[in-house]
Amino acid sequence: MFDAVILWEWVNFSVRWLHVITAMAWIGASFYFIALDLMLKPADDMPDGASGEEWEVHGGGFYHTTKYLVAPARLPEHLTWHKWQSYATWLSGAALMMIIYWVGGELYLIDAAKADIALWQGIAISALSLTVGWLLYDFMCKSKLGETPTALMLLLFVILVVMSYGYNQIFTGRAAMLHLGAFTATIMTANVFFIIMPNQRIVVKDLQEGRTPDAKYGKIAKLRSTHNNYLTLPVIFLMLSNHYPLAFATQYSWIIASLIFLTGVTIRHYFNTMHKTGTGPHWTWAVTVLLMIVIAWLSTANMWNSYEDADARALTPYEQTFADADGFNAAHDVVMGRCSMCHSREPSYSDSLLWAPRGVLLDTPADIARNARAIYIQSGVSHAMPPANVTAMSDADRQAIVQWYRAAGTY
Repeated sequence: MFDAVILWEWVNFSVRWLHVITAMAWIGASFYFIALDLMLKPADDMPDGASGEEWEVHGGGFYHTTKYLVAPARLPEHLTWHKWQSYATWLSGAALMMIIYWVGGELYLIDAAKADIALWQGIAISALSLTVGWLLYDFMCKSKLGETPTALMLLLFVILVVMSYGYNQIFTGRAAMLHLGAFTATIMTANVFFIIMPNQRIVVKDLQEGRTPDAKYGKIAKLRSTHNNYLTLPVIFLMLSNHYPLAFATQYSWIIASLIFLTGVTIRHYFNTMHKTGTGPHWTWAVTVLLMIVIAWLSTANMWNSYEDADARALTPYEQTFADADGFNAAHDVVMGRCSMCHSREPSYSDSLLWAPRGVLLDTPADIARNARAIYIQSGVSHAMPPANVTAMSDADRQAIVQWYRAAGTY
């Protein structure tokens, strides 16, 4: 029988799948056009108004691309607009954030050890921070800073560092990383929706009505597009970070997130330069490797509270619901006997296992109650955990977990 939790998991999976697909489409298109723009070369036989051309070969055919600084003398009947990849990526990402970090906020968003706030307050901070971030960034771009791109990028980096630190003071490590990625992705998509596309529409309308378009609109759009190009790789890292506790569950995770933005700059600078000149500055790889070494070193600073502190902490109302449910003691014994040797603050299953997988801790009653839904899905209605059933969890053990979770009345 399907219950609401199982159906919700499939909604989660489907939206995540959509998000990955649309992100691939957006990132692929973005990288392609940046590379194309940088590889354009002047030619003697180019039409009036053209700034460069590029010949490419793919799929057994040849493609001839010509770029106009403003627009061709005659507007073609059909224009292909590249916008829906960006919009679909942000919309699916926003839906996924709501599913995981708003609906599941008691587990994934709020860290009671960091900030004693209600779930609605955490959701409000989550939503407002994305909006305020875009407004601040847009204001900077439209100010005098927009005329000094390097200074603008440096200030943007400072803002990202501040946001990384701020998120980490309130949210769980996973949520802090994800929200920094959402903060950045919101800026990127808003650039497309509020700046790049409107500017292109102005140019198209001018051409349709016989006016000469102002080149400033293309210049403004290119600045925002360049920002998007340099921000893409860090956003991908932040999207993936929730799978790696060494990234999100350390004392200096906010610094790790900040340094990732620098690696995004060095990597993209190499490829952008290579596309433009034919060769890239190799020093960027040395800097990238050095940054990753620093990140790996910072990741060894564990941020988890000691077992004593965690065991002494009072349960939240959400946790208390599951701790009071019939069957909790039986489920607790199953988890302690079959799961906690890996999912603990000091894993004992293997000498090579230094961190709890995915940062999931299950060695106190509060931990088990907090992770009730995940335990139900992973070890109750499915056999995902333990991996390959290495601790020999029996069907009776799994049934005890199912009965406990359903007894809590939370579906």
